[in-house]
Amino acid sequence: MADTALQRKNMVESQVRPSDVTDRRIMRAMLELPRESFVPAGLEALAYADTDVIVSKAPIRALLAARTFAKLVQLVAPEATDSVLDIGSAGGYSAAVLARLAARVVALEEDKGLSAKAAEALKAQGIANVTPVTGPLNAGHEAGGPYDVIVLEGAVSAIPATLLNQLKDGGRLVALVGAGPLAKATLVRRRGPATSEASFFTAAAPMLPGFEVPQGFTF
Repeated sequence: MADTALQRKNMVESQVRPSDVTDRRIMRAMLELPRESFVPAGLEALAYADTDVIVSKAPIRALLAARTFAKLVQLVAPEATDSVLDIGSAGGYSAAVLARLAARVVALEEDKGLSAKAAEALKAQGIANVTPVTGPLNAGHEAGGPYDVIVLEGAVSAIPATLLNQLKDGGRLVALVGAGPLAKATLVRRRGPATSEASFFTAAAPMLPGFEVPQGFTF
């Protein structure tokens, strides 16, 4: 049997920490949570690989590579009292990590099978402050908002106003924006009716369904 505790340590020490992730809360959560419990049966050996873990192919759904996910979470800086919307939560791993950092998490996934498996995995880990919901990812989940933090777990061609409108005043949203091989980590902040954004690192990630470039659109 693989020593998963050692695999988690190696993931943090060789993938996450060297990628300028300094938030100890994020690293502690990733050290403690069994990532292999949030992937479909048969993919456990890939759980700690230094890559996105594809958990469904039609459409593609994935756990983001650990280093990419950790850097996005560090950018958006969830606080202990925050309400978080995790968009594209797949098997629930991202929501589980965020649940260690925030007060409550709404885990949105459009694949009902993945959402059901996420609910099972979260329950098995004793994580009670995550609410799995299903629906179109690009619509967000207005019923659970507004949110202090929104995290998009994949690449998007653009951030729709629908999601920005679900942020609280002072809220933050982070996403990988771009339709090419590399997308730009983008942090959006809301101040009253206005938003501002800043770009940071680049990373490759699967495009979230519903966020593809419209036909006929060019950058």
